[in-house]
Amino acid sequence: MAVGWFYLSVLALCSLGSMCILSTIYWIWYWQGGFAWDGTVLMFNWHPVLMVTGMVVFYSAASLVYRLPQSWVGPKLPWKFGHAAMHLLAFILTVLGLHAVFDFHSHRKIPNLYSLHSWLGITTVFLFACQWFLGFAVFLLPWASVQLRSLLKPFHVFFGASVLSLAIASVISGINEKLFSSLKNGTNSYSSLPSEAVFANCSGMLVVVFGLLVLYILLASSWKRPELGMQAERQVWGFGLPFQVGVGPGLGKGHPVKTWALPGRPTQ
Repeated sequence: MAVGWFYLSVLALCSLGSMCILSTIYWIWYWQGGFAWDGTVLMFNWHPVLMVTGMVVFYSAASLVYRLPQSWVGPKLPWKFGHAAMHLLAFILTVLGLHAVFDFHSHRKIPNLYSLHSWLGITTVFLFACQWFLGFAVFLLPWASVQLRSLLKPFHVFFGASVLSLAIASVISGINEKLFSSLKNGTNSYSSLPSEAVFANCSGMLVVVFGLLVLYILLASSWKRPELGMQAERQVWGFGLPFQVGVGPGLGKGHPVKTWALPGRPTQ
């Protein structure tokens, strides 16, 4: 049951993430006039798409790398590189999203960073940059000791989930701010809930559901990568499938094979 629930959650996550991106693109394309990179409002339209794609969907995918059972066995370094590279891609998309809005504001002589949404968003990006740099310097480069990594790992995990939560809050407040600014006339005001408002609000709810599912998978203890000592002791492959782990030429001969069963699964 646990195995099926895990992969069902992953399938739901992929579907919801794709829907978050596609619904944002459709909203901007159908109701906001599409996209351009020319300093006009069409350049601003890249901002919500890039932020949802980078700060929410790609960031979440990078955060969940160590929840895959395939990452639990064998060298951890390739998964570290994948984790860092996916986060870097998410950060690049985020920076492009910020450039789109700042450049638009510059062309239109609009002040920057005056709204709660902008304060929340820039704080999220700053914490994301610090989080990525700390992870790269401490957990990817070989200089840091095991004690230092053990000390900083809980903070790294905490701020990883915190950045995602702040990103979701930024997206929700950004959608709301955009609707307030674009639906202002009496016949098509936001308070009358026209079709654009309904669609954009639903897109925001999709982002919330997606984020909650990501946080659930991140916090589910049975889906976390086992610690080194625990992994060697329990000889884990993944979800209760036997895999021998040991040192020396005698492995596999006269050595019992241990397995790890998730809650609700019988041991073998």
